[in-house]
Amino acid sequence: MHQHLHDKVAIITGAGTGIGEAIAHKFAKEGAKVVVNGLPTDPVKDVVDSIQKHGGKAIGFLGDVSDEKAAEDCVRTAVSEWGRLDILINNAGVFVAVGETQDYALEDFDYTLRMNLRSAFLMTKYALPYLQKTRGNVICAGSESGIVGLTKNTPYGGTKGFLHAFMRGVAVEQAHYGVRANCICPGAVDTAWTHKEQGPMDAQTETMTLQATPLGRRATVEEIANVYAFLASDEASYVTGALWTVDGGITIGKGPVGDLVPPKLKKEPDVDLDVKHTHEGLKNKEYHTVK
Repeated sequence: MHQHLHDKVAIITGAGTGIGEAIAHKFAKEGAKVVVNGLPTDPVKDVVDSIQKHGGKAIGFLGDVSDEKAAEDCVRTAVSEWGRLDILINNAGVFVAVGETQDYALEDFDYTLRMNLRSAFLMTKYALPYLQKTRGNVICAGSESGIVGLTKNTPYGGTKGFLHAFMRGVAVEQAHYGVRANCICPGAVDTAWTHKEQGPMDAQTETMTLQATPLGRRATVEEIANVYAFLASDEASYVTGALWTVDGGITIGKGPVGDLVPPKLKKEPDVDLDVKHTHEGLKNKEYHTVK
């Protein structure tokens, strides 16, 4: 079977749970050597062990990559282990609070900016010298909310809009080195972030999100990981500066179109990847809904 990322070396930040875990599994399945980054409280070792059990190559790196030393050490770990770096996936980020802007706490705003923006900037900064050598690429976790905004967590949508512009700037700036830069922009994904029982999203926001999605359901983490794998591969060699919406059509939805979808079509497809932590992205982390 042809592996689209054969012998590529990739770093995936925030890869202990959720979408990041699926990206790590997908990349390893496609032949990449993967650095699985996560916080010390994340099940990084479990993800690495699972990848290795399936014949993939992976190592873990525990650390908050919004810290400069951790970001630099993460990149050095990949290069020290495998001698090169081909792909950087800036997936790490937080969704810590739901509340209208006038009620949104300053400490939540500052934390969101640090974890969503500083981490991506630092990882990109330290990865680029190595990506230039391999004519590699970097992909940031954008969002449909970075295009249309997000009610009850306006700072989150703002951070994603920054990442969209950041990647487009990097794409133009780094093109003469042969480095590509893109953003994946998901809609609602079946993780802890979009379930009222597991995260800060309230019932009203959860309902409105699904009603506004033309496909009428959340994406699986594997559906998102599949697009990352394509954009990271040489098959996407002419794609740079792109915002790829993988959002079930929410950015073009008008009204509660999701309610029109019959129940049999709302069923999520089966997940083939051996992901175990899809709904653990907020485990051991603080989040809250502002009433």
